[in-house]
Amino acid sequence: MRIAFVITELNPGGAERCLSEIAIGLADHGDDVRVYSFGSPPLPEKAIFADRLCSHGISVTYLNLDSAWHFMRARRELAKLLRSFQPSLVQTFLFHANVIGTLAAKDAAVDVCVGGIRVAEANRIRCQIERRLIKKMNHVVCVSDEVKQFSHQYLGAQAAKTSVIPNAVDVPKFSTAHPVAWHTIGWDDDSVVTLFVGRMHPQKGLELIQEQIDTLAPVGSKHRVLLIGEGPLEEKIDDWTQQVGHERVQRLPWHANIAAWMRASRVLVLPSRYEGMPNVVLEAMAAGLPVVSSNVEGASALLAHAAAEQLFDSGDSQTMAIKVGRFLQDADFASDLGQQNQARVRSHFSIPTMVDRYRTLYRDLLNR
Repeated sequence: MRIAFVITELNPGGAERCLSEIAIGLADHGDDVRVYSFGSPPLPEKAIFADRLCSHGISVTYLNLDSAWHFMRARRELAKLLRSFQPSLVQTFLFHANVIGTLAAKDAAVDVCVGGIRVAEANRIRCQIERRLIKKMNHVVCVSDEVKQFSHQYLGAQAAKTSVIPNAVDVPKFSTAHPVAWHTIGWDDDSVVTLFVGRMHPQKGLELIQEQIDTLAPVGSKHRVLLIGEGPLEEKIDDWTQQVGHERVQRLPWHANIAAWMRASRVLVLPSRYEGMPNVVLEAMAAGLPVVSSNVEGASALLAHAAAEQLFDSGDSQTMAIKVGRFLQDADFASDLGQQNQARVRSHFSIPTMVDRYRTLYRDLLNR
């Protein structure tokens, strides 16, 4: 098969990780795979997925178009590239790629176009645009049943043309990582840390952590809160951490080796307003961590084996703090549930399984 993957950019993120694993898996099966990114190449320290693709001999083309105002130019340039490659199927990821990639694929007379819906973001304008484009897609892949329901309700996707293929995780990478030592950021090495990893963005519900900081990291205790990520709220978050005190809470920029930070932490917290299937939860589970997550799209599927201990209603900061507190106070309880999480992702969310499901879908669509 000749497969073209189209994505908005290749900076570190869940969709970018998924694309990389699928593309590499298909290439390992002998398929001819190329990747097209509308954005500019990522900075060297953030080029982990781009570097992996290149190391497996997969061509990555950057259009260097980083603004929404470049819409028509992006469509023309991608269509030209697709005519040259002549793929049998185009798979798009994320909103901008779904829109521009689908139009460019039709311009280039590609036989099969598959969209990727990864979050249940009920933005009215985006939904209206994507609703029109889905009619031009041959199929849509959603990352969870909740996202599939969202795509039916808000985007008009037909059930017969919609599949669910969950995200996956490289379990050994996270289960065998060497934990960081907390003294490297000025904390005692016996600190008990609640970890958040993600964008500093309103979507992530960071205000719940702020509301409960005195419970999560009481003054004079060994409990700490570490936030890792970047985004539009990072300056406000940094001001807040300074007010609270860096001996209790810190924010660090994005790290390539996030597994090491997970392995050193006691529990991961994710208070998001909406998701699709949160990769950070998969990664924490692979690292052997318990998770306390708002009951957003995809989280219930990942944590179904221990939902009562790990899920809370979105926006309920008090319940979130209570559930996090159980893991902070009881190391054995945290370890036991972390092992259950790890066993679950190992058996249900492996990368080979995800790749096989995508490859089977592609072959079925092309055979039709």
